[in-house]
Amino acid sequence: MSSYETGRYAEVIIDIAYNKLDRPFTYKVPERMQKTLQTGSLVLVPFGNGNVMRKGYVIALTDECALPPEKVKEIAELPVNDSGYSEDADGAVAIALAAWMKRQYGSTMAAALKTVLASRKPGKPVKTREIELRLGWEEAEDQLAVYVRKHQVARERLLRELMEVPRQPYSLVTEKLHITAPVIRAMAAAGVIEVVEETSLRNPVTFDKEAAEEKELSRAQKAIVDGVLKDYDAGQPSVSLIHGITGSGKTEVYISIIRGICERGKKAIMLIPEIALTYQTLLRFYRYFGERVSVMNSSLSDSEKADQWERARRGEIDVIIGPRSALFTPFADLGVIVIDEEHEGSYKNESMPKYHTRETAIELARMKKACVVLGSATPSLESYDRALRGEYRLYKLSERLTGGTLPEVEIADLRQELRNGNRSILSERLQLLLSDRLTKGEQSILFLNRRGVAGFVSCRSCGSVIKCPHCEVSLSLHKNGRLVCHYCGYEQPNVRECPECGSPYVSAMRAGTEQIEEHLKMRYPGARVLRLDADTTSKKGSYDRILSSFANREADILVGTQMIVKGHDFPGVTLVGILLADLSLYAGDYRASERTFQLLTQAAGRAGRGEAPGSVVIQTYQPENYAVQYASGQDFEGFYKEEMKYRSLLLYPPAAHMLCVQIQSPDEDKAESFAGRIRELFTRDDPEALVIGPAKASLSKIRDQYRYVIYVKDEKYDKLVRCKDRAEAFYAYLIRIGKDPQILMQFDFDPVSPF
Repeated sequence: MSSYETGRYAEVIIDIAYNKLDRPFTYKVPERMQKTLQTGSLVLVPFGNGNVMRKGYVIALTDECALPPEKVKEIAELPVNDSGYSEDADGAVAIALAAWMKRQYGSTMAAALKTVLASRKPGKPVKTREIELRLGWEEAEDQLAVYVRKHQVARERLLRELMEVPRQPYSLVTEKLHITAPVIRAMAAAGVIEVVEETSLRNPVTFDKEAAEEKELSRAQKAIVDGVLKDYDAGQPSVSLIHGITGSGKTEVYISIIRGICERGKKAIMLIPEIALTYQTLLRFYRYFGERVSVMNSSLSDSEKADQWERARRGEIDVIIGPRSALFTPFADLGVIVIDEEHEGSYKNESMPKYHTRETAIELARMKKACVVLGSATPSLESYDRALRGEYRLYKLSERLTGGTLPEVEIADLRQELRNGNRSILSERLQLLLSDRLTKGEQSILFLNRRGVAGFVSCRSCGSVIKCPHCEVSLSLHKNGRLVCHYCGYEQPNVRECPECGSPYVSAMRAGTEQIEEHLKMRYPGARVLRLDADTTSKKGSYDRILSSFANREADILVGTQMIVKGHDFPGVTLVGILLADLSLYAGDYRASERTFQLLTQAAGRAGRGEAPGSVVIQTYQPENYAVQYASGQDFEGFYKEEMKYRSLLLYPPAAHMLCVQIQSPDEDKAESFAGRIRELFTRDDPEALVIGPAKASLSKIRDQYRYVIYVKDEKYDKLVRCKDRAEAFYAYLIRIGKDPQILMQFDFDPVSPF
């Protein structure tokens, strides 16, 4: 970039309410502002031919400018006490975070700002009106006598009611007592009553307050709390990873850390995957923090969400609990961000910008000088790898709080079941244990591991799966009958016989919870069965209602998908059956083994959380698979070491970083051609770059949009960011010279799921 003048310049996004104004405009920074202006500052600038003063946000500062100096306008002022998004001191941090997200993940600045500032929408307080008696008892009796003498029946009726209850809701008076507005106005004008109006923000947390039972922390739990708070008090807030087995009391540790932070006058964000945000979890926090805790989830209306953001901004709450969007709660004095079940894929945003909550939380905490606590029984390989390398503090909880032991896990080989003539969805061993639990009056959970099903093809006789010869992931069966790799584009015809054993029992694996529920009711007529999946939880409140029924022992067997394995605590469950573990094991994704290990371990952890010991049966066509074996032994370290061998060999995260460039167009030729040009761009600038593709996406066409992908791998994340920058610059160049490629290009760093 050439420079006409040396000096300080600011790149400004004008008025973020206009999403189409996404490109930055260059302004000169006055000398008086050069020590105070920073990225994220709110400014007033002259804009357009009329030099109308508009708000804008500084997204970058530079000493270079490609425009002639006479064409560069100057920033007018830094607004004070502005009523917009930056009214609170947190505004500059929010804008800076959006700028960081744009750089790190690739998106428009408008999209990044919209993501971060969505929580800054003003709340809509609810107005309530009440009618209050303004007279003393003797005065009221005298006035009542006047109304009786004058036959003013309505006024008499209202006054009698208020003499019984001196303050009553306006709606009750008008609807139940049938008092009209003119009567109320006349009595108010005479000084008999007063109409009191109040505004309040809604609070979705409405439990009856019960004092929390103080639980004495174990030595290991207390060491974690003390360690995190010690780092914070020393002015060196850390990122900590708590690797605690299921039932080890991680939630109690979170609560104690948050209480410590709140006692220091700071606020806390508690992030939980949407699916794990249960009544049970919220109740535990409410008992400690009362009305100073609030919740965010998809069940709230937009207005209710806005009210919670406004309550946070006003300082009316100390703790917010919710999914990834809760990260952007406008707390000015943030002290800690806790991310429970940090391994969950739902922490990755699937729309632009495709940010990861963990990385974004760490950056926000750095800006705020807050600490970050990650927790999981099955940490992500990325987090555990960083902990082992000393980037995070690693804490371990290896004992269950109840004093019980982890459940006994058995593996049922479905290949042998088939040889024995058992074609049921339930192995003989699982059927036997189910009968035993029903006889004893104990509860069971059947988990159908169908997450990530992508039509992989396997042999029911020997268990082998048809894999890509180049990428070590399963091939996916497409509707045209061909098997496709979604990473490199390799294709081959579908097979009729197993290439390993010659068996004709080869098919794509699919299953459903509804069929399992019907099977259970036929086999166990007296059993009370509940089903928890997307179909049974479509209505508001149905999710909590089903779980509450099961927790209250109103059912014997709960069957469902991954919804039932996310942190729930059912002391009455002594048996967990994991059906078809293979369904996530070969999902055409390099993370498939990790996801399978996590799901199996989390599911197994639901058993034996009470006084009675638990049992787990894992049903699989691949009993020798290392993910299944390590999950059966609850051996995370063993799985980590084994899986990292494959990641290192093939340069998958966390051994290296990966950038997925996603290209869409209604014209397939244009999509494929543009993808080819992006590949050429990457390889021309760096001939040694490891570029894979372009290839058709896992879903090659959606809503008449053709989709292609390119993958780039490198050990250095910054190198992939530069690839992203080059692709963005190339796209902008085509637009600038009037050659709009008519495609949509998106970026996904270290993708969590195939595009």
